Amino acid sequence: MTTSTVATKAADMQGKVTTFDAVVIGAGVAGMYQLYRLRQQGLKVVAIEAGSAVGGTWYWNRYPGARVDSQAYIYQYWFSEELAKEWNWSERFPAQPETEAYLNFIADRCDLRKDIRFNTRVVGARFDEATNRWQIRTDAGEVLDAKYFVSCAGMLSAPLTSTFPGQETFKGPIFHTARWPKEPVQLAGKRVGVVGTGATGIQVIQTIASQVGHMKVFMRTPQYIIPMRNHKYGDSDRAAQKEGFQDMRQRVQRTFAGFDYDFAGDSFYDMTPEARRELMEKVWADGSLSFWLTLYPEMFTDQKVNDEVSEFVREKMRERIKDPVLAEKLIPTSYGFGTHRVPLETQFLEAFLRPNVEIVDVKASPIVCVTPEGVKTADGKIHELDVLILATGFDAGSGALTRMDIRGRGGRSLTEDWNKDIRSTMGLMVNGYPNLFTTAAPLAPSAAFCNMTTCLQQQVDWVTDCIQYMESHDLKVIEPTKETEDKWVEHHDEIANATLVTKTDSWYMGSNVDGKPRRLLSYIGGVGTYRQKCDEVTASSYAGFRMR
Repeated sequence: MTTSTVATKAADMQGKVTTFDAVVIGAGVAGMYQLYRLRQQGLKVVAIEAGSAVGGTWYWNRYPGARVDSQAYIYQYWFSEELAKEWNWSERFPAQPETEAYLNFIADRCDLRKDIRFNTRVVGARFDEATNRWQIRTDAGEVLDAKYFVSCAGMLSAPLTSTFPGQETFKGPIFHTARWPKEPVQLAGKRVGVVGTGATGIQVIQTIASQVGHMKVFMRTPQYIIPMRNHKYGDSDRAAQKEGFQDMRQRVQRTFAGFDYDFAGDSFYDMTPEARRELMEKVWADGSLSFWLTLYPEMFTDQKVNDEVSEFVREKMRERIKDPVLAEKLIPTSYGFGTHRVPLETQFLEAFLRPNVEIVDVKASPIVCVTPEGVKTADGKIHELDVLILATGFDAGSGALTRMDIRGRGGRSLTEDWNKDIRSTMGLMVNGYPNLFTTAAPLAPSAAFCNMTTCLQQQVDWVTDCIQYMESHDLKVIEPTKETEDKWVEHHDEIANATLVTKTDSWYMGSNVDGKPRRLLSYIGGVGTYRQKCDEVTASSYAGFRMR
């Protein structure tokens, strides 16, 4: 018997055991909906939430400038037209407080809080083959006994916080954007360092540039950007959105990325250069992710197409940066547009024209450590700071679960398995872990390749239908066979490897985490295609899944 098994059994014996039909991890967009759906079936369910309130991403990510980059009228729940008509969005791309308020509104109207345990974390879980049930341990010392174990822990919920040696010695405060405090943070007049220029870093930088005394942006990889065209909604806008609720509900489930827009159907090669330019200008003017996700499907697979689109975006960026030295630092050339996460921004480039904003090139001179005074780079320079902000991202997809001690058949460890090879069956189940269901997990559409509210609700619906099937047929266990999982991984990789996305280094590929197995974490075959394949499994009574 291994040491970890002994420790698990000891913890099981010491903790109070409470029995449920299902335990859900998380009370964000997916966790709240999963709790709602399973309660509808009459099951005894509890959701375990590390935060003190609902909201998930929109609870934790309250950093300056945090804002949705999906349009408000598609970033919502679709299960109730009545609730949709009660809520009024104020603008096209709502800021964090409004999105968090919306999720609290849903929690209140559906009376979800009574079945959520806040300020509690799942630290481990073990599948008991004798009882065919999960023993789930929390940091409160309790053991939850459940038939079904559903992770709604999130795609981007395991932040990389301990990034640099010496962080504990820094005399000032260090804030990670995904763990930003609720209390106001005083930045006025301070010397502030921001590490990271991904989507989050961009929102922070453009927001605080005018507030701080001096800001040093530690930049390794410049980003292609799309200017956000945000506007306030009037009563007529909201009325039109509510009137079109059912049509929109159907549309987002069948487009490539779960948004209301999709590829126009025109091939890049069927258009004249003039027509291509006209189309790019038109879609660019929309000021949304549509420029990334509707322009040309070939942009993801054809280097020539990608080169032309990339140069168009560079041209747009150059128009805003007249300083050639600054332009060289801020405009990407080493990778193609759309192969990294594409951020929307508002006056991000203009922030660097301010005299109090400075770029520190950490590709040329990497960060060595944090010192009491600030950040030390490889050239020996210490950049003195009062406040350090880490926009250093996440251990995406797998990190939320590998940070727990989850053990399946024969005591096998999900952490150990995924540290060797990140695999799943449709991102919904994993061979070797019976009755464990996952949303926003590796190899399912998520995080930018799918509007999250679209793909999370679809995955929750699949999980719910599967559990309902199990209950109605008096079945105890379901698990994908190895052959089924092998086929899904092969299908996922075949599509992924035909794209340019897998040729670049980014968190999409796990490249931001040392030693993480390299695989595209999000399914890129399209939301409509993914839904169809999930529906086929359901219609076949779960062929390829071992049930008893």
